[in-house]
Amino acid sequence: MQWHAQFAWLGDGVAADVLIEADGERITRLQAGVPSAPNAQRLPGLTVPGLANAHSHAFHRALRSRVQAHAGTFWTWREQMYTVADRLDPDSYRALAAAVFAEMALAGVSCVGEFHYLHHRPGGSPYGDPNAMGEALIAAAADAGIRITLLDACYLAGGIGRPLKGPQLRFGDGTAGNWVRRVESLHERTDKAGRLHARVGAAIHSVRAVPREQLRAVASWAREHRAPLHLHLSEQPAENQDCRDAYGMTPTRLLAEAGALGALTTAVHATHLTEEDIGLLGATMTGVCMCPTTERDLADGIGPARALADAGSPICLGTDQHAFIDLFEEARAVELDERLRTRVRGHWTAGELLAAATCDGHYALGWPEAGRLEPGAYADLVTVSLDSVRTAGAGPDHTAEAAVFAATAADVRHVVVSGRQIVHDGRHLLIDDVPGALTAAITAATAPDQDRPDQDRPGPA
Repeated sequence: MQWHAQFAWLGDGVAADVLIEADGERITRLQAGVPSAPNAQRLPGLTVPGLANAHSHAFHRALRSRVQAHAGTFWTWREQMYTVADRLDPDSYRALAAAVFAEMALAGVSCVGEFHYLHHRPGGSPYGDPNAMGEALIAAAADAGIRITLLDACYLAGGIGRPLKGPQLRFGDGTAGNWVRRVESLHERTDKAGRLHARVGAAIHSVRAVPREQLRAVASWAREHRAPLHLHLSEQPAENQDCRDAYGMTPTRLLAEAGALGALTTAVHATHLTEEDIGLLGATMTGVCMCPTTERDLADGIGPARALADAGSPICLGTDQHAFIDLFEEARAVELDERLRTRVRGHWTAGELLAAATCDGHYALGWPEAGRLEPGAYADLVTVSLDSVRTAGAGPDHTAEAAVFAATAADVRHVVVSGRQIVHDGRHLLIDDVPGALTAAITAATAPDQDRPDQDRPGPA
């Protein structure tokens, strides 16, 4: 397979007339400044590595627009989210997630980190296959043609010192030991089945949802398997205050004492941190996933991304609750939000933000061999139009800036994942009508109870 990119971002800058060759899933040869080969597919525009959406809750996509009709806070939004969570089963979850992952592919995403805590039946009893919901997500990624890291979340409490209740009962395994046994089964099954598009990682939902004495078991499982460990951290001031009241320390310090920080750990949001927190995260090289569109949509606040990066924490990006799915918007928002906070321009270069969206995101998801255009890397290519009304006129010297600061997901023209074309000229090749699939799946997930089939039937074995 051969492609000829008009321009390509190669990590250290943009090159023109780049011939890319692949054998199967991997790039075998890359040469800049050469004419196109006779059989090469031409890629007009700027080609970048596949984008990594490092933090996703697929079912939250059903809330888009619906949660904008009323005022409220993160906590009132959460109640609406629980309503959708209580309505899904393995079949409807697969349909919804496949449509959401297809939307991601159209936006240039080649790999998603799905932060998964919707494990069991309504009421909390396991499906016949205790991992039926996780299996649905892995299958959905295959349906959409992208790779997935299933970040299986331990979620044991409804708040510090509070039991799970209502829809939250679907999230819980009772103890971290039970969580370990369930996730170990999924991890082994995924490896033995040879699912090349899927890897299993771990997640601590938050210090609100995993008691202090249970944290170490989750962190230990991830460390023993060299698996990525993700966790929500200090998204809301109330979380910090509850943690101080209960344990006499910040969530970051609590996680450090539990052995949960490190280079394979990614803290999501990290919005409300102390200077000591920033130092702990940086010193341990703990990554941080910023989700600016969610953080502003839920009125969370602006996180200290530049300070974290300067302290030693790699930054990656996620669309989280999918207010919209656009990694270019997430990337530029990191810079633009910092400008709002400091009233100074120029904290991040376009290259740094592209790295956050590509190689750093893939590393956070346990795919270090992805996110770069170089021999040996996965053949993941995303081509961004440079002649749309948003990007036209940038000129050859500012193509990276055009992609980061002007392009949107609508400017993605071609997507190749693991050497396989998934999007051609803006059309998904595996799911023909992505808007229709989204509409059908979201309608099913949000329909009144009397209009929905029984949600309590067993999932696939």
